[in-house]
Amino acid sequence: MQTASKKVVNGWAMYDWASSSYNLVITSTIFPTYFESIAIDDANISKTTVTFLGRQFDNTALYNYAIAIAMFIVALMSPLLSSIADYKGNKKKFLAFYLTMGSIACASMFFFQRDTLWLGIAGIIVACVGFWGAQVFYNSFLPEIAAVEDRDRISARGFVFGYIGSVLLQLICFVFVMMPDLFGITTAKGAQISFLFVGIWWWSFGNYSLSRLPKPIPAGGSDQHNILTKGYKELNKVWKQVKQMPKLKRFLLSFFFYNMGVQTVMLVAALYGKGELEIPTDNLIIAILIIQLIAIPGAFVISKLSSIIGNIKTLMILVVLWIFLCIGAYFVPKGGIYEFYALGAFVGFIMGGIQSLSRSTHAKLIPETRDTVSFFSFYDVTEKIAAVIGIVAFGYITELTGSQRNSVLALMGFFVIGLLLLFYTNAVKYKNV
Repeated sequence: MQTASKKVVNGWAMYDWASSSYNLVITSTIFPTYFESIAIDDANISKTTVTFLGRQFDNTALYNYAIAIAMFIVALMSPLLSSIADYKGNKKKFLAFYLTMGSIACASMFFFQRDTLWLGIAGIIVACVGFWGAQVFYNSFLPEIAAVEDRDRISARGFVFGYIGSVLLQLICFVFVMMPDLFGITTAKGAQISFLFVGIWWWSFGNYSLSRLPKPIPAGGSDQHNILTKGYKELNKVWKQVKQMPKLKRFLLSFFFYNMGVQTVMLVAALYGKGELEIPTDNLIIAILIIQLIAIPGAFVISKLSSIIGNIKTLMILVVLWIFLCIGAYFVPKGGIYEFYALGAFVGFIMGGIQSLSRSTHAKLIPETRDTVSFFSFYDVTEKIAAVIGIVAFGYITELTGSQRNSVLALMGFFVIGLLLLFYTNAVKYKNV
């Protein structure tokens, strides 16, 4: 196949521009710090304890559990929905549904206050389901618009568009959060306005992207009866194919483990910096911006490296760096602002690269087929279940030991297992990877 036109490719990448605003503002910067300051029973007694559904939680752990629930919902839903979307050729409609659901959930968090904790929790869960539910359909367009030799480059372009777009919106939000006096509002109200902006940004640019994406070709026939059964049959057919493809099967297993660490770091970095390291909010936001900005050249450099030494070997190098990153994070002292900046730069350089390269590696390993969503649903389910395990483990260890540092050591163990499995994957020779 030939790579699609520049208009289509850039249109596809624009969805990353749209949705990454959720990933940065809601997942990484403003919302976690706002949640931690709001989700408290009595600050005079404890700065971390909050009661929800009749049980007391560490507020960081409660946040992690809410994200884990959302990931689990996506893992359950996406195989069925993606196989139906492939069969009927309507994955653009599913993408539109999820981005609308997620953007509305983000906008609704404008009303999240201390006495409406349930709204904040519900907003987290629904927005997360919307983001990750849409992601499997967005990812599945990659093998349809890019030739095999261009998939690393175009996958990296998507992440770069995402980083640029999210940073632009983040800067707008910072004006409201860090300089609220200009608008006669409080810092808390500035945060709430930021959540509203994310919803508008995501929905607007997401629909622009949809208008540029090609119409998928249905993989099914004309028989529209028992579509749910056919969806599961399609998924089962893909699973049988995966079992006959040693390189793909081993890669997904290694991805499962190292992604436990990657996804957890993405979701808890801000809370770790604020809660465990006691980094001031302004410095924490600067660190997250450093991560986003350095991720742009990082994605390109890692894409170039993979074209020289291959995808799997590049992933091995990245996972080794993640292991050292966990060691560094464990030893960062409380109040260590500059150490946290350095950590952020390190994370930024390798985070975009490992996400982009993992996606394009999967796209290279799947066979030429119209069932692209079904194949990416395996990737998506692997990613989400790994995230559920990683986030729950992080939250549980934090509650059990009273320290997030011990949870960081658990993440290092996930990366070590993933590295060993990448060596196992590399033992199978395969073109292009």
